[in-house]
Amino acid sequence: MSTIDIGINQADRQTIAEGLKHLLADSYTLYLQTHNFHWNVTGARFRELHLMFEEHYTELAVAVDDIAERIRTLDVAAPGTYKEFVRLSSIEEVEGVPQAAEMVQILVKSHESVVKTCRTVLKSAQEADDESTAALVSDRMRLHEKTVWMLRALTQ
Repeated sequence: MSTIDIGINQADRQTIAEGLKHLLADSYTLYLQTHNFHWNVTGARFRELHLMFEEHYTELAVAVDDIAERIRTLDVAAPGTYKEFVRLSSIEEVEGVPQAAEMVQILVKSHESVVKTCRTVLKSAQEADDESTAALVSDRMRLHEKTVWMLRALTQ
């Protein structure tokens, strides 16, 4: 870390960045999972799910960039390898190609995991009076909660 003066001390910046690294890893893993399901979904709801998954992974592609740039703004190196993402992510990779209904259930759990990670990072940001990170993470959390609601609606 270099010497920067944005009103957040170095220790707090490091703590927040570590949390954001986990959020980045979760988001990137979810991006890959969603993209995989987009490519491989089949069945009666193919078109609906194929298009929905595309919307989700497209949004996640922007999100990972925003999260990584926030980490850099805090003057910490952002992780950028699969090896690091696997180590940092709370989302498990999926083996094989599940059926469409199972894909939806897996995505519900994955988005819920991201929400939990957001809550942890949000607390650190709020404690350090880091409004920029708090706003970013709060927006991410709200989007993932809404996505869970929409995915759950498909299962009823």
